[in-house]
Amino acid sequence: MIKEHIYYVKGMHCASCEILIEKKLLELPNIKSVNASTAKGEVVVEYEDVKPKIENLNKIFEKDNYKFFENQIKGEDFNKNHKKSSPTLIAFNIAAFIIIAFLILDKIGIGGFINVNSTSSLGAFFMFGILASLSSCAALVGGIILSMSKQWGELYGNNSTIFKKIQPHITFNLGRIIAYGIFGAILGIIGNRLQISLQFTAFMIITISFLMIVLGLQMLGVKYFRKFQLSLPKSATRFIANENNFKGKFMPFLMGAATIILPCGFTITAEGLALLSSNPLQGFLIMLAFVLGTTPILFSIGFSSIKFLSKPNFAEKFSKVAGFLVLFFALFNINTQMNILGFVMPNFNTSSSAINQNELPQIIKGVQVLKMNANSRGYSPNYLKVKTGIPIRWEITDTGTSGCTNAIISKSLFSGEIRLTPGETSIKEFTISKPGKYKFSCWMGMVTGTIEAIN
Repeated sequence: MIKEHIYYVKGMHCASCEILIEKKLLELPNIKSVNASTAKGEVVVEYEDVKPKIENLNKIFEKDNYKFFENQIKGEDFNKNHKKSSPTLIAFNIAAFIIIAFLILDKIGIGGFINVNSTSSLGAFFMFGILASLSSCAALVGGIILSMSKQWGELYGNNSTIFKKIQPHITFNLGRIIAYGIFGAILGIIGNRLQISLQFTAFMIITISFLMIVLGLQMLGVKYFRKFQLSLPKSATRFIANENNFKGKFMPFLMGAATIILPCGFTITAEGLALLSSNPLQGFLIMLAFVLGTTPILFSIGFSSIKFLSKPNFAEKFSKVAGFLVLFFALFNINTQMNILGFVMPNFNTSSSAINQNELPQIIKGVQVLKMNANSRGYSPNYLKVKTGIPIRWEITDTGTSGCTNAIISKSLFSGEIRLTPGETSIKEFTISKPGKYKFSCWMGMVTGTIEAIN
């Protein structure tokens, strides 16, 4: 008969620390499943026959600086060691350095490699996958791998060759890679059929960015947001832990494919961006790059040979660095999408020049002629001045735009977008009736400019 018991644990907390605890406990012969939450200081164990003794557990985890208790710890913080080492301050400094580097890259036009949206580079999604594999996805998928390692070891034989031993882990990850790619293509097809507008895309990305904020705050250990942690229900965990359910040779492949439905916030974010791509090939590549990014760490977890898991102090610092970065990029995404919606937001890209703000355009045959150049770094000038009530002819010369800057939108000035072609001049005609400052931007909202209208 399977019984459940809650142990209380004192030590550092992070997703990889939880995997370390679960791995070691699952190695005990009578342990059937483990659900560790270092944030709560609790470890829920399902066992047969006799439950593990506290003395034995403390001996097992002595080198990892964890101590187990039968009763809940009161009157003290179970994470004092965590506070003494000030990992948050160290992580903030590291994250600040990375963010400054990102802003510099963004200013010279190649920062898009790091930022994540539906048109980001595949490298960005690969890095996003690595980030996921070291946080919540590791806690979910890594927990399943560790739970199954005992059954897979028995199924494929302890005395087999190395290739035989790693075969279930290879097929598990292969199942994940194929399923994620196919599902990404399906999401791209759905997005294409929906004919998603730029405005809807902006609202969707803002929603996804708020999800990223929650993820970032969870990674930073903010207690209030721990209640929103996504996890498998106990019934599913118990089913996975039952070795009788997974005897088939193809089961690791099917289990890997089934991880597409796991409630991992990073996966949901990637799926949302694949949907917004409105292109089956792009959706396929987004999810493929993401899942490939998660594979190295999850594959290593299967062997329990990655040193990262045996160094919880380092793991905690990394989690906090990642948390700060996730928060920054979420706020960065919100800022760019607010530009698309027509709100005047701070412009992180300052590479473009501004004209003399007292200078007005030439009026030729009753039409104000605005001239501007566009390239991969931005728009020059990016601050223009016109008079209200007089027709405007906006001439934009493409001197080498990128995938972001090759179209201009401005919800407050005109509908649709101005398509740009390298070496050619695109023209847009409109009239501004009311004075004010009107924002325009690239179609991704990352590069912006302003047209000021005066009486």
